Amino acid sequence: MIEYHSIAQLVKAAEEKGLRISDIVLEDQAVLMERPAEDLLQTMRDSLSVMRKSVETGIREGLRSAAGLSGGNGFLMNRYAAGDYPAGLPQAGSPLAGPPLAGAFCAKALTKAIAVAECNASMGKIVAAPTAGSCGILPAAILTMMEERGVTEDQAVMALFTAWALGMVIANEASIAGAEGGCQAECGSAAAMAAGALVELAGGGPSQVAEACAMAIKNQLGLVCDPVAGLVEVPCVKRNAGAVMCAIAAADMALAGIKSVIPADEVIAAMREIGEALPRSLRETAQGGLAATPTGQALKQRIFG
Repeated sequence: MIEYHSIAQLVKAAEEKGLRISDIVLEDQAVLMERPAEDLLQTMRDSLSVMRKSVETGIREGLRSAAGLSGGNGFLMNRYAAGDYPAGLPQAGSPLAGPPLAGAFCAKALTKAIAVAECNASMGKIVAAPTAGSCGILPAAILTMMEERGVTEDQAVMALFTAWALGMVIANEASIAGAEGGCQAECGSAAAMAAGALVELAGGGPSQVAEACAMAIKNQLGLVCDPVAGLVEVPCVKRNAGAVMCAIAAADMALAGIKSVIPADEVIAAMREIGEALPRSLRETAQGGLAATPTGQALKQRIFG
């Protein structure tokens, strides 16, 4: 049985059997939960379906949250990713016009990350992956691989098991809660999960999954949780976008053969220590950081009086 307390143990178990991390996790969970593997696969298919619908909801032009702090940005990013630029920028056909600076893959991933996060802010149905505040990151990575790289639904579903396993280790050894460890525990964990899933989908091995996980977390260490007016909107939506870019960068580095000098398990331990050191004002209380800025306070006053 897998105990989900160490990334290194996951890698070792997979490599000893010559399997992907997702394979050993599916096998383990079927035994642990006393359910047929096909039942667990169907549960993940259902989650993937919700992720797709969240994107569809989030790219609607008229979408707005009740507080009015978010909505519509998924539509704008989707339009931009398709080459439809806002007024004032070179239009399609202009000698200066070109694809999004980050490229088609990243632009579509950004669209999906923003869309799912705005779906959540607008009280739409999402998959907490691993939390509602970080719900756009993993779907953006998985769904963009399906759209851009021809990944099948079965492959995507299996990658979700790898992401789940990484998230379980992080939850057990550190935290996935912003109130406990800051946004590094939410968006950082989700970026690590997404990076590992991307590596597996791209054909990387278990050790490369671990390297991507480590590098994704390293680039999010110390990220505070400072939601304006205490709502999961500002800066949460845009942090989902930033975190999926971090996940893509970490996955590409791992696939290139780049390794994290600090092993994944030690990076996770460092994240826990940093989270414990963060002051209360920077752990989801909306008392510090961006929430405490003049504009942040004015928005809180406007919303709540």
